[in-house]
Formats: sequence, structure tokens, C-alpha cells
Amino acid sequence: MDKLALLKKGFESKFGGECGIYRAPGRVNLIGEHTDYNGGYVLPTALDFPCRVAAGSRNDGRVRIFSENTGELAEANLHDPKLTRSGRWSDYPVGTAWALREAGYSLRGANLYIQGEVPLGAGLSSSAAIEVATGYALLDLVGERIDLQELAKVCQRGENEFVGARVGIMDQFVACHGRAGSALLLDCRSLEYETVPLPESLHLVICNSMVKHELAAGEYNARRAECEEGVRLLAGKLPGIRSLRDVRMEELEKYREVMPETIYRRCRHVIGENGRVLQAVEALRRGDLTRVGELMFASHESLRGDYEVSCAELDYLVELARGEQGLVGARMTGGGFGGCTVNLVKREIAERFRDGVSSGYQAKFGIAPEIYLSGTANGVERVS
Repeated sequence: MDKLALLKKGFESKFGGECGIYRAPGRVNLIGEHTDYNGGYVLPTALDFPCRVAAGSRNDGRVRIFSENTGELAEANLHDPKLTRSGRWSDYPVGTAWALREAGYSLRGANLYIQGEVPLGAGLSSSAAIEVATGYALLDLVGERIDLQELAKVCQRGENEFVGARVGIMDQFVACHGRAGSALLLDCRSLEYETVPLPESLHLVICNSMVKHELAAGEYNARRAECEEGVRLLAGKLPGIRSLRDVRMEELEKYREVMPETIYRRCRHVIGENGRVLQAVEALRRGDLTRVGELMFASHESLRGDYEVSCAELDYLVELARGEQGLVGARMTGGGFGGCTVNLVKREIAERFRDGVSSGYQAKFGIAPEIYLSGTANGVERVS
């Protein structure tokens, strides 16, 4: 029995009745880190790790949600004006329903059976995949026209205001707009995007360090504040700038004396990283994989040195990757202080690459990393 048939059977056993099945992908960011909240550019791709939601209608305004991954059942009343978060996994689908309601959509109740294949806690946007698949399902059940850009914004609002996580738009956007065989060049200010074909000869290998250092959340907020301070200081010399996106590297160098060294280095990373994203897109389009790899390594070095969000485990994963045959490029991906590296690897050696990096990392740190091999995928859709 295939996965969809098993999911449908699970829905029927839990809730009874008919259901549609919807899927949305996780994502990894190839290059463009800590640029999103600075109004810059990112280059993510949707992963072939989906969240699937089997959904059927109810007539009582209630949403009942079963997670196959946790074995737990949750329930919420969409008519409750004081609907609030519970601090559990169910906040992501309930928050999406809340955000749709707040946006003016008239939803019916629904039974939702959720099955997630996006690795949890790895920074591959399992939450956005759940939100987008749930939002798409709830709208489809009431026959609403689904504008994917609006869906991404609504799901982001749910995570920001209901769940309480101040995420940018990238994760939900890729879960909506991903295209198999391509990355997305996304302008985080205008939300304009372009598909960028990835060579069929390459495979994505994501290496999870299995560590998350406690200072991650506080340092993330500190970096945002440091970037905002850089903009404030530069605005005295460059009137009209709204974010670091508006500053050229030569302007930063010209006026570096107006800011402390640490603020300067934070700004240098963001401005340089925006440039690396655009250069990587150009290199991919002309088939220059050597240049793509150079830019990925440069991104990691900037995140390590100027932005100071890497750690020993991530640095060693990149070092190990450099020593493997068939590697195009490697870098940390995500917020930092643990989490994952993303590697572009020649498809025919991907499994050998995984084994080499895994054994080297375990020998160094005594930790077995989780390593995921993935193709690319389309964004959200109804599949049954």
C-alpha cells in the first residue's frame, strides 16, 4: 500500500468519512543567510520531504487534528474569539486556521490527519510545511480561491502572532512556490521571485550536527538589533536607506568610521551575502559550479568570522565536506550555533559523501550526525 493510501486509511480509522490529501515541502537555503530580515535576497529550494495533510469537512466550526508523528489528538473551536496557543505542536495548524479567520476567510470545521516527513528540529521548516499544507486544505474545503502569495503571508502571520515565533517570509514562501529541479531567487522586500534551474547532476546533502547551543535565540535577536543599529548609523550619511539592502559595499567602507567594529562586521556580512546570492544565481545559469562552490564557502567564512553565528561542529562539518570527492560547495545554513550544513554534491557520489562525513564527524565529537539526501520538490498542492 502506498503512502497516500496509508494516509487515507489512517484518516478513515481516526475520523471516518471522505478526505482530500494535500502536501507541502520542507526547504533548505542554499545561500543568503541572515539577509531575509534585512530586506535582502535568499536562494532556497523546496526539499523532497513533505508534510501531508488528509482533510475532511465538519459542520460545527471545530478543528480536530491528529498527528501521526506524535500520536496525539488536538482540538480547537474556530468560533472562539479568545483562541490562544497551547505551547504544543498543534499551535502550527491551529495558528494557521486562526490567521485565516483573522484575514476574513469563512472557514468550516475540519478533521485533519497530519503526517510529516520533514526532519523535526533540523531547521528544514517542518513548521512552515505544516502551516501551508493545513492552510491550503482548509481553504480548499470551503472552495476558496487560493492565492499562494497570500497564503504564505497568512501562514507567516500565524507563526508570528499566534505561535509567537518572529520568522521571516522565506519558509512559507518556498513551501508555496517551490519548483522541482529549481531553487528560488526571492527578494524578501518585494516578494518578487525567479526560478533558478539546478543541474540534474547535483544532489542536496544536508548534514545535521545534532547540536543546538543555548545562546542561539538570544544571539539571533542581538544580530537583528546590530543590523538595525548599523542602518541607523549609516542613515546619517546615506539619507533614505531603509535597510542594509540599500547599502553598497563601497558605501559601507567609506563610512565605516561612524560605527563600532562589531557593527561594521555585521553589516559587511549582510551586504556581502546579498552580493553572493546574486553572483551564485549568475553562476548557476552559466553552469559555473566552481564559482557556486567558492561562493558557498565564502558565505560560511563570513557567517563564521563577520557574523559570528557558526560553531565548532558546523565548521568541522564544512571542513570534512571539503575533503570529499564530488563536492561542489558547503556552508552552514539556518540561524546558526548548531543545526545543519547544506552541501551540493555530485549525485553519483552522494551516498559515499554521506558516509565519509558521518564517520569523520562521529570520530571528532562522539555524536552521530543525521544526514539527509534529498531531491527538490514542488510547492503545496492537492495530491488526492
